[in-house]
Amino acid sequence: MQLIMSQHFLLSAQARTLSVRRVFEMTNQEAFHVFKELRWGGGDEVACPACGTVGKHYYQRTRKQWRCKDCSHTFSVTSGTIFAFHKLPLRVYLAAIAIYANAVKGISALQLSRDLGVQYKTAFVLAHKIRESLIEQRELDKLDGEIHMDGAYVNGHIRPKNKKEDRIDRRLAKHQKPNKRCVFVMRQKCTELANGRINENVGGKKTLTFVIKSENQADVINLADRFVSRGAIVCADEANAYDPLHARYDTRRVNHSIEYRADDGTTNNLAESYFARFRRMQYGQVHKFGNEYLANYANEAAYREDTRRWANGRIFNDIASKCAKTKTHRDWCGYWQGNRRLTERLAA
Repeated sequence: MQLIMSQHFLLSAQARTLSVRRVFEMTNQEAFHVFKELRWGGGDEVACPACGTVGKHYYQRTRKQWRCKDCSHTFSVTSGTIFAFHKLPLRVYLAAIAIYANAVKGISALQLSRDLGVQYKTAFVLAHKIRESLIEQRELDKLDGEIHMDGAYVNGHIRPKNKKEDRIDRRLAKHQKPNKRCVFVMRQKCTELANGRINENVGGKKTLTFVIKSENQADVINLADRFVSRGAIVCADEANAYDPLHARYDTRRVNHSIEYRADDGTTNNLAESYFARFRRMQYGQVHKFGNEYLANYANEAAYREDTRRWANGRIFNDIASKCAKTKTHRDWCGYWQGNRRLTERLAA
């Protein structure tokens, strides 16, 4: 008797609906129509980014630009978006999104620059523009059902001294680095039905990430009140930061110092699964997170977790649509000329 194993979706042909080679083979006209359709749909009507008027504006075919019938503003397919003032062909930007979509654990700017054949500086800003679009367009609806919470610290490693007598107790607050930050995650468990029953193997459905200075009670309860519905089940570890949640939610704990899974089945494995991908993105690709953009990196890992079972063509369309909807961002105009973000994106 021969056993027939079911094939995982990501190994099937249905998961490969996008080819990076096909994107590179696009003509400039084809890339123009793809971006236009992603931004405004397949019709002749477009929206003026200056006054917002939707209609059949005057189209200048030789320059591939429109002139608004109402305000006479001249605009292109990328005007007012995160890709405004672009200097590379549109197919290069579409190829960057395709490569970004296929990188399930993130991609470094150096690798992206080699794949696209552009300078490192260009690839660095391009990847951050995509991350900026993902965090600007993320949905912050309240989570419900079963929610797994946890926190992980970054940028806090202190290299121990060579001699034992010179080493310090790195657990003490006075020896901590001032730029140490905590990535806090809240993840809703999926309750999709499969063949009429709840599929327990689907995992997380929606992931929200925030950057806080430490895993503390004030920030945890504040974020829970804002983003977790009353009546939800909260699963967390034994850290005292989650103690106040018992007064507001059905809170279940697992003590990781003695067990990975509590006797009643409680885990916070969905949060741990997120941090597994986040750490692999950190150690294997990016290597270093700047605190100014840590929230963007954390949200990127959350997006990849939430779309892990999507076909790559669907991920490409979703990211490209988010880029088309994101307005021109001042932090990424003239970045290498000194126009850089000076503040962090802290949740509290």
